[in-house]
Amino acid sequence: MSPVVAVIAPGAMGAAVGKRLADNGLKVLTVLKGRSPDTQARAKSAGMASASDEEIARSDFILSILPPGDALSLAQHFVPVLTASNAKPVYVDCNAINPNTVEKVAAAIAPTGCAFADSGIIGQPPKPGDAGPRFYASGSAAQRFASLRDYGLDIRVLQGATSAASALKMSYAGITKGTQAIGAAMMLAATRAGNADDLFAELQGSQKEMLAWFKRSLSMMPPKAYRWIAEMQEIAGFVGDDPAAHELYEGAAHFYEAIAGDFEGGSKKQTDALLKFLGKGAS
Repeated sequence: MSPVVAVIAPGAMGAAVGKRLADNGLKVLTVLKGRSPDTQARAKSAGMASASDEEIARSDFILSILPPGDALSLAQHFVPVLTASNAKPVYVDCNAINPNTVEKVAAAIAPTGCAFADSGIIGQPPKPGDAGPRFYASGSAAQRFASLRDYGLDIRVLQGATSAASALKMSYAGITKGTQAIGAAMMLAATRAGNADDLFAELQGSQKEMLAWFKRSLSMMPPKAYRWIAEMQEIAGFVGDDPAAHELYEGAAHFYEAIAGDFEGGSKKQTDALLKFLGKGAS
């Protein structure tokens, strides 16, 4: 029989992953109680069915895909129903959390009798016709999670510690999203200093590939900045043995917090300035 998969929650990534699984013939459950009309509509469009906690606990896999600051509390929320359930789904934490947080989530799930896998997602939400993001997986149940390759997910099993997948995710996101924070901060600083045109011209002349990457990535960043605050904090924890690096990523968290506040607060002063910089030279 085909497995039943619960995906929590149906945000941009979760709903797209749910749709990929549903399009490949699986029954996909999610939790919609108390969610906004937009979220409920997104889940319905993805072919995901609303389910109670008890129904989620009877699935074959639970994929936790939500802002990293909520990863541990979600696992703790499901402990009672998973403990009581005769079915024991594989609990897969797919969030951008550091190895220490992975250990806390795994420890919360362990008494339930459910198997645990760590996963780090690298790439954009799946779209029709593409392979989708890479789900790097580690831990004792990683191979069981990898069976979902048959239903459209690109799952790559890593050797090593249970948290190897999250260590990779932290390292990769620290480079990509850390670089975005530095680039955006300097573009905004140049704008405030009145030499944005000069910086853009220099980047266009000497750093064409970097500028093209910034244009693609930073144009999509402001609406996602709120999710990246906790992710930068998780990365700060990941590099915690290096005080300077820890401070760097705490600073990136503060930067994304400011961008999120600007974007969601209505003024969009910084957002508009950043997009104006990125749009220079466009015909």
